[in-house]
Amino acid sequence: MRIVLVGPPGAGKGTQAAYLAKNLSIPQISTGDLFRANISQGTDLGKQARSFMDAGKLVPDEVTIGMAKDRMSQPDAENGFLLDGFPRNVGQAEALDAMLKDEGTKLDAVLDLEVPEDEVVKRIAGRRICRNDGSHVFHVTYNPPQAEGVCDVCGGELYQRDDDTEDTVRTRLEVYHSQTEPIIDYYRAQNLVVTISALGKVNDVTERAMEALKSDKG
Repeated sequence: MRIVLVGPPGAGKGTQAAYLAKNLSIPQISTGDLFRANISQGTDLGKQARSFMDAGKLVPDEVTIGMAKDRMSQPDAENGFLLDGFPRNVGQAEALDAMLKDEGTKLDAVLDLEVPEDEVVKRIAGRRICRNDGSHVFHVTYNPPQAEGVCDVCGGELYQRDDDTEDTVRTRLEVYHSQTEPIIDYYRAQNLVVTISALGKVNDVTERAMEALKSDKG
């Protein structure tokens, strides 16, 4: 299957992408991984991306599209893939359609993870991260530490990232609504969109997604 995963910040796209890709036996292709791989390997696209990033500028669509095209052409993606974070806007969606058409294939589904805006704010603004080890993550409501402000694992100080504040989250949501959300209507016109609730336990959301994808294919 060839799937695009969309949803607002805090919808759990990265987590669901990993689970779904494993269940469907297809590679997860995320924008973040593409950038890291190309930059660390020193590819031409990676060098271009770094030059824009170092200058504090957005990486142009053509660079991101080039990275995605290269990754989707690799052998492990021959029978399908799950795109996480790409396409990010209608222009990228149109480029993806053109790429796939050139290869004589097309998308099977666009999975839209739906989460109320207030829940997104609650999820992200409630995160607290250990200063000693960034992999130790807690949540003031869903996974609180035993002692407030202290990591259960190593005793390090827990802090809130600057981009996890409520104001920043709402700004990120505005960007999502203006730039990325329009691709849902773009794909809905192609009858590709499958929308599910991303509320609840991770496993429940994964099962919901798998059932929705099977029903859509059926």
